[in-house]
Amino acid sequence: MTTATPLNNRVAAGLVFLSSGAVLVLEVAGLRLVGPYVGVTLETSSAVIGVALGAIAYGAWTGGWLADRRLDPAKLLSPLLLLGALATAATLPIVRIAGEWLRGTDPTSVLLLAMLALFVPAALLSAVTPVVVKLQLGDLAHTGRVVGRLSSVGTLGAITATLGTGFVLVATAPTSGILFGLAGVLALAGFGLMGYWRKRAPAVTALAVIAAGVPVAVFAPDPCEVETAYHCASVAVDRHRPSGRTLLLNGAQHSYVDLDDPAHLEYAYTRWIASYVDELPPGRLDALHLGGGGFTLPRYLAAARPGTDSVVLELDAALVALDRQRLGLVTGPELRVVTGDARVNLHREPSGSRDLVIGDAFGHLVVPWHLATRELTEDVRRVLRPGGVYALNVIDGKARRFVRAEVATVASVFAHVALIAPPAALRGETGSNFVVLGSPEPLRPFEAPIDARVLTGDGLRDFIGDAAVLTDDYAPVDQLLTYSP
Repeated sequence: MTTATPLNNRVAAGLVFLSSGAVLVLEVAGLRLVGPYVGVTLETSSAVIGVALGAIAYGAWTGGWLADRRLDPAKLLSPLLLLGALATAATLPIVRIAGEWLRGTDPTSVLLLAMLALFVPAALLSAVTPVVVKLQLGDLAHTGRVVGRLSSVGTLGAITATLGTGFVLVATAPTSGILFGLAGVLALAGFGLMGYWRKRAPAVTALAVIAAGVPVAVFAPDPCEVETAYHCASVAVDRHRPSGRTLLLNGAQHSYVDLDDPAHLEYAYTRWIASYVDELPPGRLDALHLGGGGFTLPRYLAAARPGTDSVVLELDAALVALDRQRLGLVTGPELRVVTGDARVNLHREPSGSRDLVIGDAFGHLVVPWHLATRELTEDVRRVLRPGGVYALNVIDGKARRFVRAEVATVASVFAHVALIAPPAALRGETGSNFVVLGSPEPLRPFEAPIDARVLTGDGLRDFIGDAAVLTDDYAPVDQLLTYSP
């Protein structure tokens, strides 16, 4: 009977560490890969994590089954690594091509694109560990020690890959570089095992595996002009307005800027906020912006109210750099940017220091949950002066579940609240942007924009109905939006 090829303990640990870590690199990179097509939401994260776990379970079961059927399981390792390298390299072109067909936020598109991105390479790589375990179980007296050691090594590989990808790789390399680099490492490991067992492999085959998918990826449509740590970003020129520019983040329109006329407000919600700001007493304002995007409103305030001091809390430093390069952003003493999480930096703002706080931060089309809670709103109230106003931009669908909860949340902190939106959206006939205004003192009377209606008083209370107040302990923002087509 043919016996299994012996495997050095260090080689065994290295294979388990590499294969387990590679699966987690794929998982983290996979979320960034599918985000431009299906959005970066809780559903997307859940789909990517769920598919990765399913692939791990299926791959581990299959790898164990194959290891028991082969007289020499060691012969499975090189093919598994090389096929994993090939599948990893092919992930980028597959998702870029399929993403154009599956673009959207419906659960079917999200799950299918996650499957295409992760399942095959993650399953192949997850089959490596049970094969290695089989090769190491030469002495039944030490079974527990062997399984425990390799399980620990695999977990350490996964942890290292998760932290390394999230903190280092994503910040220093594009997703394409991460995936092709990982494919190269896996291919080298696969051919290295052949050398370890003194088998020859043509160099041309190694190069073919490492470069698999590159030609297709080059010609496949790339939705990103710039890939930041948080966004797939691009800038589009308005064909009907030569000086107009649209900022797209993860495939969705986020900001519109007129390079020649900062007072031009293309999107309705920006005009609604401006319509209230224009009713405030003349003169400069002290404004704080939660979220920068294309910096449309800070530039509008600078043009409409010279001398206004605007501080913008923007998470993404690379996006600010893109704004400077492509959208004409000029910062200075009266327009300053603080990069980092808006909630953390809001807490550092002095109390009673601002006349206006504008909430316009989005993760894809969703207000980040920790910027939608009562606790956040209380911190906004702390920063505002007695007559100051909080203007919050919200996007919701026909069901209006999220916007009703958000209005209830703002109303739980501010005594005076108004809601601005198109009449059809207020009736639940269409999705739309909604602008929520909140102030500790009565809001100034202002004329409703021509394309919108203003709800206050009993009408606003009827709109809120029984909606729950969002808190740090309970803020199911993504779930509220899931049922809002």
